[in-house]
Amino acid sequence: MHALLSLLLVSLSVGLSNFAGAIGIGLSGINVRTRVRVGIAFGFFEALMPVIGLLLGEAVAGFFGHYGKYVGAALLVLTGAYTIIQARATAVEQKARMPRSLRMQSLLILALALSIDNLAVGFALAVYHIDIVLAGFTFGVVSIVMSLLGLELGHRVGKRVEAWSEEIGGGVLILVGLAIAVGVLG
Repeated sequence: MHALLSLLLVSLSVGLSNFAGAIGIGLSGINVRTRVRVGIAFGFFEALMPVIGLLLGEAVAGFFGHYGKYVGAALLVLTGAYTIIQARATAVEQKARMPRSLRMQSLLILALALSIDNLAVGFALAVYHIDIVLAGFTFGVVSIVMSLLGLELGHRVGKRVEAWSEEIGGGVLILVGLAIAVGVLG
């Protein structure tokens, strides 16, 4: 049960980057077609990357033995810290807005870029022997839901919420990593 809770919390925390990206897209105006395209692209990459990370991680998880739990926790903490640092740096540079007509190539590049951190997350989760199909499904569904919520929120509310989404996601990753390291989760 702890592994499932960890998986859900991590899915939510890394899904916040999609939420933030979707808010940015939603700011420029959205229609049904955009919602479907963003949901599918973000969900696909968010599901694929942790599965790749899990496959790679399971291959080396035995190598770490008893210390695997701490390696996984450290990867989550580092990924969370990197997410916060990257979000702060991006805020300073003032993010460029997505064009009004979101091209498929731009969308796929954005979806891939937002899901790169899931490789490390998948690798970290591998030490807990989480079912790959369950992980991919969970990451994908959570990503689609959060992307659609972000699109709608961006369309309705605007820039205020977008500014803190990635920092919150990074903070949650750090907290989950620390909880795993001290034995509360995992």
